[in-house]
Amino acid sequence: MRDLLIKECRLCASPLSFIFILFGLMFFLPGYPVLCGAFFVTLGIYQSFQNAREANDIVFSALLPVAKRDVVKGKFLFVCFIELCGILLMGLAMLLRMTILSELAAYRNSFMMNANPFALGMAFVIFALYNLIFVAGFFKTAYKIGRPFVLYIIAAFFLIGIAEALHHFPGLERLNAFGFEYFGQQLSMLAGSVIVYVLITCLAYKISCASFEIIDL
Repeated sequence: MRDLLIKECRLCASPLSFIFILFGLMFFLPGYPVLCGAFFVTLGIYQSFQNAREANDIVFSALLPVAKRDVVKGKFLFVCFIELCGILLMGLAMLLRMTILSELAAYRNSFMMNANPFALGMAFVIFALYNLIFVAGFFKTAYKIGRPFVLYIIAAFFLIGIAEALHHFPGLERLNAFGFEYFGQQLSMLAGSVIVYVLITCLAYKISCASFEIIDL
C-alpha cells in the first residue's frame, strides 16, 4: 500500500492537492461557513484526478504488474490521505478556538456554525460524500470527471446548508455549543461521523473496484 500511495503522490498528484489542504484552516474564520474548508480540500483532490486523466494515468497504471483493484486502492489511499491531512488542520483550528481563542468576541457573537466536534464530524461526512459520489462515479468510466463532480458539489453544499441551519432550530442549539459545553455529546456525534466516513468510503471502494473490473481500457 505504501508503494501505491507514493506512486500517486509523486506521479499523479497536482501541487494544488497539497496546497488546498490549507483550506482546512478556514475553521478559524468567524462569520463564515467553516465547512466550505472541507469542500476546498476536495477541490484540490479533484485537480489531481484531472491531471491523471490528461496524463492517461489510469491506462499506465493498468499496464503495471498490479491488479486492477490495486489501481483503485492507490487512488483511494491518496484521496483519504489528503482528506485526513485536511481533518488534522481543521481539528487543530477547532481546539485553538475552543481554548486559547475562546474569549474572542468575533467567535462568541458569530451567527454561523462554530468550529466544534459537530462541525468536524460534518467535514467527515462531506469527505464521505466525495468518496462515494465523485471517486466512485469517476471509476464508472475511469475518464469522465465533470458529471460526478457536479453531483458532488450539489450534495456537499446541500449538506453544508443543512448543517449551518440546524442549530437555529429550537432544541438543537447544542449542536453549535461554544467551548466545552455539551462537549461529550458532540464527541459522540463526531465518533458517529467517523464511522459513517469509514463505512461509506469502504462502500465507495467496493463499488469502484466492481466498476473498474468491467471497464475495457
